[in-house]
Amino acid sequence: MDIRIGHGYDLHRLEPIAPVGTGRPLRLGGVAIESDRGPVAHSDGDALLHAITDAILGSLGMPDIGQAFPDSDPRNESRDSADFFLSAVRLAREAGYAVVNIDSTVVLERPKIGPVKGAIRASLAALAGADLSRVNVKGKTHESIGPIGRGEAVEVHAVVLLGRVT
Repeated sequence: MDIRIGHGYDLHRLEPIAPVGTGRPLRLGGVAIESDRGPVAHSDGDALLHAITDAILGSLGMPDIGQAFPDSDPRNESRDSADFFLSAVRLAREAGYAVVNIDSTVVLERPKIGPVKGAIRASLAALAGADLSRVNVKGKTHESIGPIGRGEAVEVHAVVLLGRVT
């Protein structure tokens, strides 16, 4: 089987939600998460979709998300990160590949993602056109250490496996 593996990573500073601060509403994997803090970002700041998009693009040997969708382009201001993700999935399909598996880790001190993990997995599976059993999301904390542990940032790691469509 012809396969491609890609790794993605993203990190966003978290600030109080506007109008109190400059944070946007917190979204992970296309799912709204209740929180008083959110990412400071040019787009909607969905770090999970950004990391997985980068993993897909990387597996194809293509430019990363920052090159494909630069924050200097006004069209990307407040843009739904699902657009980036779906574009990467389309590029994979055009190259003859489909998403076989997604494995991701969200490092976030608070809020805990356990209560919404199922909804996040379902959202990712639907966006990727993959079976739910092939999409995983793990939640970790930073044990109160550093900026993530103080609730000042969210970090995401993702690995994607693409397989040749026959």
